[in-house]
Amino acid sequence: MTNHFNLPSSDVYSQWKVPMVEIFETIEGEGMAAGFPTIFVRVFHCNLRCTWCDTPYSYAPAKPEFEATIEEIIQRINSFASKRICFTGGEPLIHREKSAALLKAMAEIERIEDIHIETNGAIALEAFQLLRESEPLIKNKARFVMDYKLPASGEMDRMVHENFDHLELQDEIKFVIGSDEDFELAASVVNQHHKQGQVLFSPVWETMPPEKLVNKVLEERMSDVKVSMQLHKIIWHPDKRGV
Repeated sequence: MTNHFNLPSSDVYSQWKVPMVEIFETIEGEGMAAGFPTIFVRVFHCNLRCTWCDTPYSYAPAKPEFEATIEEIIQRINSFASKRICFTGGEPLIHREKSAALLKAMAEIERIEDIHIETNGAIALEAFQLLRESEPLIKNKARFVMDYKLPASGEMDRMVHENFDHLELQDEIKFVIGSDEDFELAASVVNQHHKQGQVLFSPVWETMPPEKLVNKVLEERMSDVKVSMQLHKIIWHPDKRGV
């Protein structure tokens, strides 16, 4: 992949349809933007099947809740007041040109200040990074939150390590820690591959109690790692949707 997406004019791509799960407003539950009012734009389809996935309704055999044109998605976003967007899924970048066009359209909303793209680490980021570099609005607003999968997910062998070359200071790398093995491998990946971006360790509460994860981070003297809790699972029932 050497070239970013050559998108047609906005009057063309605004009519492209994207399979969707939901669009709603709540607070961001994790990461560097945790606690801020945020619009969640959740697209359908994912190329992974993580064992602990909390959104199985966002990929097959489930069906999209609806299809919407990019123009209709932007209209829905504009019905809310938040200045931040969480572009998520499923896997938000799986639709490639359509994903790029939707990202560009969201960045063109004047009031939007931040678009964090929750990508799963198994999608090559080079073309999207080239798009970010070539589009000033995307560069100023968009950042990757790359979720690097560990053994407990069952999908670690799908990770694209070259993605670390395309992350910048504003980006985030999330590791969901479900076991001692996960922790050790996450520390190894950080040591070997991390260049730029904030590293986040997030506990799988059922198998890695948050207190234990905090103690492990402190014991290993990982002073640049941020422990990230999922606020939405504290505020609402873990199975509640649209929050």
